[in-house]
Amino acid sequence: MEGSAIVRDQRTNRRIRAREVRVVGPAGEQLGVLSIEQALDRAQSEGMDLVEVNPMAKPPVCKIMDYGKFKYEEKKKASEAKKKQVVVHLKEVKLRPKTEEHDYEFKVRNIKRFLEEGNKAKVTIVFRGREITHKELGSAILEDVNKDLKEVAVVEQQPRLEGRQMFMILAPNPKVAQRARDQARQQAEAAAKAEAAAGKKPEGNRIVVDGVRSVGGKLDGEQQEGAPPVAPPQGGQAPAAAVTGGMK
Repeated sequence: MEGSAIVRDQRTNRRIRAREVRVVGPAGEQLGVLSIEQALDRAQSEGMDLVEVNPMAKPPVCKIMDYGKFKYEEKKKASEAKKKQVVVHLKEVKLRPKTEEHDYEFKVRNIKRFLEEGNKAKVTIVFRGREITHKELGSAILEDVNKDLKEVAVVEQQPRLEGRQMFMILAPNPKVAQRARDQARQQAEAAAKAEAAAGKKPEGNRIVVDGVRSVGGKLDGEQQEGAPPVAPPQGGQAPAAAVTGGMK
């Protein structure tokens, strides 16, 4: 009856309408059926909120929790999950029935790169003028593309003709798609580590931690061991520097 049972905008505290509720404690312990006032008093004594997690039950089920903290953690989890997702794009590559060999090879390499990144590719043959009377040329080129990419791709949509264009859609095979997901997860983890490291930045021989600077293990303003005491400034002026060798 944890986060999976909790939905958005659930009623909390005085917004709960039921007169009696079944209460679950902060640690998941069952506290039984209590009047709403008793349940609210119990939540208040814990310094937490009373949250209605199952309004359809009879009586409704409520849980004592820190609702603000819960919402923050859920938002953080959703953000982390989103970072690890692979966003799949459909990228189109156009060819002609009379595409030259070097141009064909260049475009096939691009399609392979798209697929290895976890994307899908729409391979389109564009017919011009009387070329449309030779549809078999387009079919042959698409078949060649499929053969050249058989190690990384699967045909998601078979070749079809629409107007003066013939196209098919390729998707990465399961092995390539998994590799792309793993790479996205590693990049997300590296970004998270970089964000965590950003909270502690070196500044010369000083270390800044939560806005407080430390020099040689001492915080700014803290007297070093064995150093002579420094008189506090008077009249808002900084103390005069010591002069060695006497005045002349």
